[in-house]
Amino acid sequence: MQENLTNVPIMAELFANGESPEVLFWVGCAGSFDDRAKKITGAFVRILNSIGVRFAVLGTEESCTGDPARRAGNEFLFQMLAQNNIAVMNGYGIKKIVTTCPHCFNILKNEYPALGGEYEVLHHTAFLQQMIDEGRLKVEGGAFAGKRITYHDSCYLGRANDIYEAPRNVLIQLDAQLAEMKSCKSRGLCCGAGGAQMWKEAEHGNKEINIERTEQALEVNPDIIASACPFCNTMMTDGVKMKEKEEGVKVFDVAELVAMANGLFA
Repeated sequence: MQENLTNVPIMAELFANGESPEVLFWVGCAGSFDDRAKKITGAFVRILNSIGVRFAVLGTEESCTGDPARRAGNEFLFQMLAQNNIAVMNGYGIKKIVTTCPHCFNILKNEYPALGGEYEVLHHTAFLQQMIDEGRLKVEGGAFAGKRITYHDSCYLGRANDIYEAPRNVLIQLDAQLAEMKSCKSRGLCCGAGGAQMWKEAEHGNKEINIERTEQALEVNPDIIASACPFCNTMMTDGVKMKEKEEGVKVFDVAELVAMANGLFA
C-alpha cells in the first residue's frame, strides 16, 4: 500500500507506452530540491494516488519555469527556460497542469501562453477542491477538530489570480476552526519571499516582512498556520522559529493537512 501511495509515473515512460495522464504534476524547484517542500510534494502525490488520479511528472525533463529569473530582470534566461519547457510539454501534448507552487502556477497560466505554451493550469488547492466537489476526494473530518487554523494568502495565488476561497474550502473539510488574520484575502500581507526576494539579502529596515506576517498570524492564537506555497511555508516557519513558538504552532501546507487527515502522511 505504501509503495502505491508514493508511486510517481514519469511522463516519458507513459508516452513510450502510448499512455497519457489526466494531469501533469509540475513539481517545481522547491518541491524537487528543498527538503521541507519535498514533504509537500510527497503529501500531494499520496493524495493523487489514493483517489486514482492518473498523473505524471516530467522528472529530469522539468526545468525551472524561469519565474525568479524574470522577476529579477533576467529576461533572456527566463525565455530560454520557458521555451525549453514549452517544447517538452507540447511534444507530449500536455493539456492540463497542476502545481503546488503559486509562482509556477502564475507564470505557467499567465505568461507561458505568449510564448506558445497554452495549457489549463490549476493550483493544487483548486484541484483538491475540484476533487472534493466531484466526490473523488473525501476528507476525513475529526483529526483536526478543535484546532485553530489560520490561512496565509500567497500573493501569487490571491491578489495575482483571485484565488481565495479554494484553499479555505478545503480547510473547512478538516472540521477545524478557521481564524482569519487582520490582513487577509485581497488585503493579505506578503510573506517576504515573492518577486525573487527569496534569493537576496534583506533591504534596510527595522523588521523583516515575514516577522510582521508571523506576528499577525500569532495574534489569532492558532495551533496551525496553513499555507499553499512552499516559499510562504519557509518564511512563516522561519518567523515562528524567530518568535520561539515552534513547539505550539505548526506550519503546514493545505495538502499536508488533507493527507494527514486521511491517514496518508505523518
